[in-house]
Amino acid sequence: MIDKTMTDAAAAVADIPDGATVMIGGFGRAGQPVELIDALIARGARDLTIINNNAGNGDTGLAALLATGGVRKIVCSFPRQSDSWVFDALYRDGKIELELVPQGNLAERIRAAGAGIGAFFSPTGVGTELAAGKEARTIDGRDYVLEYPIRADFALISALSGDRWGNLVYRKTARNFGPIMAAAAATTIAQVDAVVPLGSIDPETVVTPGIYVNRVVAVGERRWLAGGEFVGGVTVEGAPLEEASA
Repeated sequence: MIDKTMTDAAAAVADIPDGATVMIGGFGRAGQPVELIDALIARGARDLTIINNNAGNGDTGLAALLATGGVRKIVCSFPRQSDSWVFDALYRDGKIELELVPQGNLAERIRAAGAGIGAFFSPTGVGTELAAGKEARTIDGRDYVLEYPIRADFALISALSGDRWGNLVYRKTARNFGPIMAAAAATTIAQVDAVVPLGSIDPETVVTPGIYVNRVVAVGERRWLAGGEFVGGVTVEGAPLEEASA
């Protein structure tokens, strides 16, 4: 029987080693896998390379991970904003390395990794410092630079609900980077509000198929549901989810 569910977030991230490259989903706070990040902080892994759209907000989630000093490098498209003081302080003190990638290139480089694309030419960054040292080519009269895929050892993502096979559905903009990161990492760990019974998710609504997901952990307050409560496009009837998905 295939069952990718984990008992808790700590168990889900227990084998992330020092020096790992970790993709973390989210667009700012939307879709950020906060419980998995907190478990990674407790895990105490060091020398990490983190790939995310930004460099953390305030003092929680990704920012809290950076504050531990365990992140050696961050790859992102939007490192500075009004509440990015954790990253700002680390960067100004020379305690973290930054690879700045334009947002479109970041998304496409991650997608390319999952799609098995060796490299691609992009017009974004041409004529700027971001193109320095990169192969350039003119195609149909337009200048491009060569960009390579971004892969990771682990991806930590957040979804609304999933089944024990790892099929996931998301809520609105929380969908952002999760699907492409799931395909670009060697091991994908998804936190969900609820694990729903196998077969209760309409295959037409699955965003991330279970083939891309290695572990699923329920972290939401609604992880134990019954009585026809509506969960992310799925009506759960009858027994509590732990029993229904057994």
